[in-house]
Amino acid sequence: MYRLVMFDMDGVLFDSMPMHAKAWSRTFEGTGLDYEESKVYLYEGMTASAYVAMLFNIGENDPRCREICARKSEILKSLPEPVAMPGAFEALAAVKETGVPAIVVTGSAHTHMLEKLSRAYPGLLKTEWMVSALDVKRGKPNPDPYLAGAKKAGVDPCDAIVVENAPMGVHAAHAAGCRVIAVNTGPLPDSSLLDEGADFLFHSMKELSENIGKIIEMSSELL
Repeated sequence: MYRLVMFDMDGVLFDSMPMHAKAWSRTFEGTGLDYEESKVYLYEGMTASAYVAMLFNIGENDPRCREICARKSEILKSLPEPVAMPGAFEALAAVKETGVPAIVVTGSAHTHMLEKLSRAYPGLLKTEWMVSALDVKRGKPNPDPYLAGAKKAGVDPCDAIVVENAPMGVHAAHAAGCRVIAVNTGPLPDSSLLDEGADFLFHSMKELSENIGKIIEMSSELL
């Protein structure tokens, strides 16, 4: 039986990716960058500074990078707050029934969203083991965030299952040695998640909630 379930946040616990896509699109207006909103789904999970540095081919400590990230953060705060992802509460409740702890591992550093987790999912998450962009030097697709989550929980990564919606998040979890459940809540094809190493694939958190208990109780030798 697995000993830990790690959940990504954006696009998994909150229906927040459309807001992020809109915020990035507005942030890049007037910069001369040829930007398509679909890119945010491909690179979701990276820290904001790594994302901007990649797009503009500059260093993460470049003042321009910090300015762009700050602008995006302010624009995101001005948009309506995203709602909890349908089915996510039920999925977390199903995990709790197994007695296995659930934590959040996110590339976000927005404290107002992290605080919202406790309000949306009271008693269902081990918030003291949460990992955010503030806890690691290298974000997804590097394995560091999920390795940090497993370490905080005192669990070997191979005894953990990760729930992700993004290719880079799936890649990070797979590289960390975890089993990975992909939940395709966005516009990308299923292949973008399966090709990165997802062991299971669902198309909604509701569908996941009906199956996650059985997955947790599986032996790794059966997968």
